Amino acid sequence: MSDKMNKIYLRDGRAPIPKNESTSRVMSANKGKGTKPELLLRKALWANGVRGYRTNYKKAPGRPDIAFTKLKTAIFINGCFWHRCAICKPNFPKTNVEFWETKFTKNIDRDKKKADQLVSLGWKVMTIWECEIKKNLDQIVEKVKNNIFNI
Repeated sequence: MSDKMNKIYLRDGRAPIPKNESTSRVMSANKGKGTKPELLLRKALWANGVRGYRTNYKKAPGRPDIAFTKLKTAIFINGCFWHRCAICKPNFPKTNVEFWETKFTKNIDRDKKKADQLVSLGWKVMTIWECEIKKNLDQIVEKVKNNIFNI
């Protein structure tokens, strides 16, 4: 058996222990920044001449995934599962339902609060969903360009 198979996953008490070990492995591999959808969009923006942005900008509420600081435009790239996408409507977990309901509600509430804070500071806020990037990357790039440059 490899070391990966024998890895003990440390628990911090925030989430219930999954019934299935493979679920634990998958969930522990999730990242908070530098995700595949973020990288895809950033590479596409760069290839289309859209530059001058900051990533995970700490001085803005919510640390936007992409921030055009001079143009006061924040872009959040939301994972469909974690932020409950209304476009693709991902499946809801079948176990630990109460935990997940609370988790997703907190995520959605936090997203709205941070977007509202940015708007109150004079920022434009865009939310782009993971499924949109997968299906229509070129359209999303055009949408971003139109939004930030007011084309």
